[in-house]
Amino acid sequence: MGPGGRAASAALVGGSVAIFGALRRLALAVPQPAAVRSRPGRVWRWRNLLVSFAHSVLAGLWALFSLWHSPELLSDIQDGYSVSGHLLVCFSSGYFIHDTLDIIFNHQSRSSWEYLVHHAMAISAFVSLIVTGRFLVAAVLLLLVEVSNIFLTVRMLLKMSNVPSPALYEANKYINLVMYFAFRLAPQAYLTWYFLRYVEVQGQGAFLTANLLLLDAMILMYFSRLLRSDFFPSLRKGSAGRDVDGEKFLID
Repeated sequence: MGPGGRAASAALVGGSVAIFGALRRLALAVPQPAAVRSRPGRVWRWRNLLVSFAHSVLAGLWALFSLWHSPELLSDIQDGYSVSGHLLVCFSSGYFIHDTLDIIFNHQSRSSWEYLVHHAMAISAFVSLIVTGRFLVAAVLLLLVEVSNIFLTVRMLLKMSNVPSPALYEANKYINLVMYFAFRLAPQAYLTWYFLRYVEVQGQGAFLTANLLLLDAMILMYFSRLLRSDFFPSLRKGSAGRDVDGEKFLID
């Protein structure tokens, strides 16, 4: 990519950061459940999750549209390119930068360190894709995870708000599990297999492969937490009495 293309991409990422900053301010106007208002530590987390939900809806549907509109991309994961995919990667890069800044400036780094590690991996990988123009399709496939995150975020919002509707939580619990398999575990497993088999372990390929393997470990850890929390609560350890009001766990 030439200097002009890199400058345009940087502008798109910066614009995305600004968009999510505006969404964060709009989230302040969204009515908060009594369970959130009564615990000051939950207010930031509630607002942050609303912005995360907006990104998941937009990015998840965008990734699905990109692959549906240009299915030939799947035959060239290393060098395939589409304008829609490129814009999506810039858009999500802006979200990860915004969320990182939101966590740091609101003094949530200690409780949200897992998110900071994840975002650092995502930002560095996406920047390398934007600069080189390679592995764009891999990024679009990874962003299918945002479809799963829609239901994962709904789950966390329901738990925070203490919605008196067990049926709603139960329904989302099973939908969330199906989506986790379909849009998080399946794309991740396929890309891991592809990178280990076809991508040279040097330069950008080595960097992205290492990122992918670390993400594999994180995803399996989160999946284990999800199963223990929602399906095998008797196996949970050390959670009794824990105050998580200010924390932003991937899985609570």
